[in-house]
Amino acid sequence: MMGILVAEDTKAKGRTFVRSPLIFLSIAVMACGLILLSQGLWIHAKAYAAQFLLERAFTQSIATGEKVKPWAWADTWPVARIEAPRLAASAIALNGASGQALAFGPGHLQNTPKAGETGTAVYAAHRDTHFAFLKDIKKGDLIRITRTDGKTYTYRATQMSVARWDEAQIDIHAAGSQLVLATCYPFDAVTQGPFRYLVYATSIQ
Repeated sequence: MMGILVAEDTKAKGRTFVRSPLIFLSIAVMACGLILLSQGLWIHAKAYAAQFLLERAFTQSIATGEKVKPWAWADTWPVARIEAPRLAASAIALNGASGQALAFGPGHLQNTPKAGETGTAVYAAHRDTHFAFLKDIKKGDLIRITRTDGKTYTYRATQMSVARWDEAQIDIHAAGSQLVLATCYPFDAVTQGPFRYLVYATSIQ
């Protein structure tokens, strides 16, 4: 009888030993998931909260004609408001498209013309925050760009395409006033890839 109890006790200890690593692994996976979730929520919260400060700085820029930084340590400043009226989408764009700038809003690529000038103005933003609405843009939709000098230019979306970042067909010296809004693709991806979603638009003014 004692031998049977010892055997059963040994089996129970073995089962406990096997379960412990599984429990530890489950806890570790859950912890990683919570960390990733909190990071994702923080990125979204930071992106949208920053837009309030950018909106204030943008309004001050229009009123004063000066470059107004959204916060003291910022290395960029608002240059335009991008709106898609049909989708009720709006975002304040910053000067330059560095990683730091794109964390807070769309960025105007500095080697491209300003909206309203001859050539193609290019603005880029993250697909899961400020340019998430691009997936819903349709051919014929209007896109408005308001600059810090108070001038507003209206464009009509003409086509959408997907291309590798190094193969995008964008002519910054194109005739007339053109616009391209760019973001990463596909929209539901969780890691950055080589493809970009491009919305092309032409001025109707």
